[in-house]
Amino acid sequence: MLTASTERQQILANLKQTLPHGELRKFPLPLLPELCLWLIDPDVMGARLSEETISAVFEEPAYWSFCWASGQALARYLWEHPAMVAGKTVLDFGCGSGVAAIAAARAGAARVIACDLDAYALDAAQANAQLNGVQLEMLDDLFALDEPVDLLLAADVLYDWDNKPLIPLFRQKAKRVIIADSRVRNFNEPGYRHTGSMQAVTLPDLGEFEEFKTVNFYQA
Repeated sequence: MLTASTERQQILANLKQTLPHGELRKFPLPLLPELCLWLIDPDVMGARLSEETISAVFEEPAYWSFCWASGQALARYLWEHPAMVAGKTVLDFGCGSGVAAIAAARAGAARVIACDLDAYALDAAQANAQLNGVQLEMLDDLFALDEPVDLLLAADVLYDWDNKPLIPLFRQKAKRVIIADSRVRNFNEPGYRHTGSMQAVTLPDLGEFEEFKTVNFYQA
């Protein structure tokens, strides 16, 4: 089993693949200080980048090195409603840093699966899970799921509306679905209902517009 130090070095090496001067910092979450994550150090984000580095950042963005607003809000939501995950099998789709998966595990889920197409995201989720003293299973393909899980979580996966076909698919893969999103307006998908909202900011703060700081929850 890799140590916390080794896993941190792995995700740092992954970050430096596209951002050579990138560094990591351990952040407690503003909405959930009980959890900490390894995230990109904002002190290096303002440095001048070469054209080659800029191209690499756009081709392979390290989304997993941020805790996006919707992920943080969803983690807080689960923390406040532990009965939703207690004793259940939970899958965090598009897990990124793993924040929602980690919150589900800490809130009492029996089994938590972190799912992401990006192998670097799975590395980040693994390192952050160890940092928070929980265990996650890793999955790189939702279609490889053998049977429906009790609860599927999806935070900030609809930033690209080309992902819209995933919305009905989620209902096939889980008995219950929670989508957390701050980007889509007029979300009106069959089988889903709006169940609340929360204010949250991406960490490190990217200075996003105020309209993207309201995270809405939809359940099916």
